[in-house]
Amino acid sequence: MTHLRWPVALAAVVVALVMQVSLFPHVAWHGVVPNLCLLVVVAAALTVEAPFALLLGFTAGLALDLAPPADHVAGRWALALTVAAFLAARVRQDQKPSALAVVGTVAAASFVATSLFALSGVLLRDPATSVAGLLEVVLVALVWDVLLTPFVLPPLMRLFARLHPQWATS
Repeated sequence: MTHLRWPVALAAVVVALVMQVSLFPHVAWHGVVPNLCLLVVVAAALTVEAPFALLLGFTAGLALDLAPPADHVAGRWALALTVAAFLAARVRQDQKPSALAVVGTVAAASFVATSLFALSGVLLRDPATSVAGLLEVVLVALVWDVLLTPFVLPPLMRLFARLHPQWATS
């Protein structure tokens, strides 16, 4: 089943990306939508080996950078989701993470990734990014991601575990 791992992971990223850019803008809270691509990456990082999760994080981030209506410098989400994958993979141990650890990991990954994306916008002088609005954006994104965690992470983690059982946590 390991040969299906990449196609299934990329399909999960595509579904997440399409929902994130087409459906969720209609329920945006203060202009911020849930980052489903981040949730896919964290699910992979908590379930399978780190190199796979890092590459998936970069791929998902790059797709997010290039998907319309992106109006920022490409590479910012790729960097942010790769760092989030690295941090989430560090949480993974030899045993299955508890529900509290999963939610905590999503919260930390969301905070770090959104902060990194926002701060890179400030450093690159992105006109759509202001220092004053950074904290609000980061906190709203964190709330969105944590609220969707119970609905997104468990099925994705089971899926990744079935596709690569020798690396999956038990």
